[in-house]
Amino acid sequence: MQKTSIGKCWLALPLAVGLAACGDSGSANSTGTAGMTQSTDDPTVGTTVSTVPTTTATATDPDTQGSDSIGETTTTSTTSPTTTISPTSTSTGPDPSTTTTTTATTTTTTDGTTTDGTTGTSTTGNPVMCEPGDGMGMGPIEKSFIWIPSQDLSDVAKVNTQTLVEVARYRTGPGGNSPSRTAVSADGRFVVVNNRETGNSSMFAANLEDCVDKNGNGMIDTSQNKNDVRPWMADECLRWHIQWPFAGGFSNGPRGVTWTPGTWDYDLCKYVNPKVWLGYNAPGGAAHFVRVDGETGTVEETINVPNWNGQGYAPYGGALDPEFRPWFGGLRGEFLRINTDQNPITVTRWTAPFNIQSYGFTVDGDGNPWFAGCSGPVSTFDADTEQYTSVPGTNACYRGITADKDHVWVASNGPCALTQIDRATKTLVANHNTNPCSTAIGLSVDAEDFVWLVDQEGWAWKIDPDNVAGMQQVQVPGSHYVYSDMTGGQLLSILPM
Repeated sequence: MQKTSIGKCWLALPLAVGLAACGDSGSANSTGTAGMTQSTDDPTVGTTVSTVPTTTATATDPDTQGSDSIGETTTTSTTSPTTTISPTSTSTGPDPSTTTTTTATTTTTTDGTTTDGTTGTSTTGNPVMCEPGDGMGMGPIEKSFIWIPSQDLSDVAKVNTQTLVEVARYRTGPGGNSPSRTAVSADGRFVVVNNRETGNSSMFAANLEDCVDKNGNGMIDTSQNKNDVRPWMADECLRWHIQWPFAGGFSNGPRGVTWTPGTWDYDLCKYVNPKVWLGYNAPGGAAHFVRVDGETGTVEETINVPNWNGQGYAPYGGALDPEFRPWFGGLRGEFLRINTDQNPITVTRWTAPFNIQSYGFTVDGDGNPWFAGCSGPVSTFDADTEQYTSVPGTNACYRGITADKDHVWVASNGPCALTQIDRATKTLVANHNTNPCSTAIGLSVDAEDFVWLVDQEGWAWKIDPDNVAGMQQVQVPGSHYVYSDMTGGQLLSILPM
């Protein structure tokens, strides 16, 4: 039966605060000059960083479409992870593909709560059913947006998923930024955009009530439509901007990013204290994974992972599991989970078989990561049994990947198509054609369960899973190189209903 515009009804359950990277295609245009700030230290914990880059470097976008061997059905077992209590050290267990790192960082939040936060409560002591909108609450979806970055324009488009209208556009940096990953908060109020070229991140508010009147003129000065793009730092819906001390160059800038939902506040009828986790490559071969207060931009936690194996790239993709633990995948090589449910926080690292790559990366509602490789099959990893399973018949260059309650959806190149996989049986359902189809890149599921496929060459498709052939095209100017949770749907898929 074809879907309607009435979204899923969410039960406002109390939720604990969870703690929380493109080898990029040779077709991407990233040969411009990049501004960056070089440092060996992370932004000071407990402070907000908002600086303008002052130095420059030039980066080129390599062709990472290698000739890795292709397998159709692969099942590999690994041993249980081995944990070490030494601060920031790594030990190798009987199976060298699995390691666990324990960090000795002290984790606090700005309000003094523990890293996992507290459950949501009401001052009356009783749960209150309310409709905060933006995909949450007990009624129809009030509004929902998809945020699509343009790597060549250094901006991000805000598209209403219900009306299919681009309602605003924002600069993500001073120029030459090559934005490629966006992540939307669970309630749709905020979006973080990662700029891989210049190594910085920007956060925008979706609703006027969350924007800030910085010049004190009594109004919010912000973009009103797709042609109204304010100068960098002039749009008052830009909440914060952080320059990371990354290793420099195009491949080391931040990519993988995910939100944690925060704590549900029944009185305010919204999530409070949401966090952002993202990764970048630091000098010296380490990857840094940082936790940021989502609303203020305060850097709260930095986890150092030495000898990161991402085939020369920063952590490529990020997603959250139902325990609110962030997962990050590399382009090839390893992937990891940040165990924010442990104190001190530990990091568990796995190295996948060579034919399993994670050009696209997501985590499904059962807490299992899925990988879409540009040379090799679509695969998944059972987080409990530590077994890999590849989907027979998937044999293409795959990019973005997302999961809904029934299916996994993958962007295919060669042939250019939308690949549909049965999530439970791990079998191929169909390869759907889009017309036109140039370079299918990003995938995301919106608050009403519609699938969105972004094409690199300047458009996107809104797709009803029950009527794929009836997909609707939306023109979005720019070159779009995006793989992440552009709608917040990945977070919604792991929240209790």
